[in-house]
Amino acid sequence: MKEPVVVVCALILRGERVLIAQRPEGKHLALKWEFPGGKVEPGEDPAAALVREIREELGCEIEALDPLPASLHDYDRGQIRLLPFLCALATDSSEPFPHEHLTIAWVSRSEISGYDLAAADLPIVADWIAS
Repeated sequence: MKEPVVVVCALILRGERVLIAQRPEGKHLALKWEFPGGKVEPGEDPAAALVREIREELGCEIEALDPLPASLHDYDRGQIRLLPFLCALATDSSEPFPHEHLTIAWVSRSEISGYDLAAADLPIVADWIAS
């Protein structure tokens, strides 16, 4: 069996809200909402990969990378090992901008269930709501 693809994602917190991003049309999981992030390159530290991915996708800087429990998820394309991190925008960071997504939203625990989230993110949402 093929090794799962290692993917990192950021729960960027601002007060009681978290940032989610909507995937673009024409991509896998088109129009689904997700915690932003991406694939970890071979030999790359997951936290460093997340900083790089957020810079590329949202044009901002994050800090306070606190790992959350990892999870495995099976998609039709294969399995991913998702490594979530609690984060905050760096003090001197610009505001996030959706360079690779359709749009972004800052949502509360009570609002997030109203978004059509990618399946792999659902256990992370449940943990965040419970925290």
